[in-house]
Amino acid sequence: MTPLIQAREITKTFYQPSHVELLKNVSLDLLPEKSMAIMGASGVGKTTLLHILGTIEPANSGSLSICGESFRKSHAHQVRHRHIGFIFQAFGLLEDFTAIDNILMPARIGGKSVLKKSVAYQQAEELLEVVDMKARAHFPAKLLSGGEKQRIAIARALFNDPEIILADEPSGNLDHENSTVIHSILMELVKKMKKGLIVVTHDEELAELCDEIYLLKDGVLTLRH
Repeated sequence: MTPLIQAREITKTFYQPSHVELLKNVSLDLLPEKSMAIMGASGVGKTTLLHILGTIEPANSGSLSICGESFRKSHAHQVRHRHIGFIFQAFGLLEDFTAIDNILMPARIGGKSVLKKSVAYQQAEELLEVVDMKARAHFPAKLLSGGEKQRIAIARALFNDPEIILADEPSGNLDHENSTVIHSILMELVKKMKKGLIVVTHDEELAELCDEIYLLKDGVLTLRH
């Protein structure tokens, strides 16, 4: 089975303001329809690793393959657009745009029609149903609760039907009740929509729902048994 993400010997070193080896020869495989949690103390490089795996940030050395293709920096945008959906702790929504307009943002960026009868608009409506937010379709994002904003962010991440979902502390800003809802939605993406999921989290409950839990400490990534 071809991994959705195959990382080998990834290193990341910062030289300013001081010399820090943040990632040391990190290797991992994300298989189709599998979920992986990456845990560790604040500042150990979890988000940096996620950004490297998502082609947002370059590694100093090592190799990365996405959906069986060796990653090249010049193709980063195309790789992200086709294969990867991101979910961030801070939601990343445009506050004055409605929920459905936020979901449609990838279509706008891609130059597609977002008129009411367009394929993209219908797709956005379907995604609103997936995250149970159809009743909030035309609410400005600034009027949504934290849990509702994260559901819209998840729907937006799914818009291009990526094989891979990368989530950075997706329930970090939410109370327990909303966190439980978000965790359930994320697991449904893996089980029903057949996505591969990597989630960076401090939340033990979310981590325990994943197929594998990894710990990042002193730059080294190890499988937690």
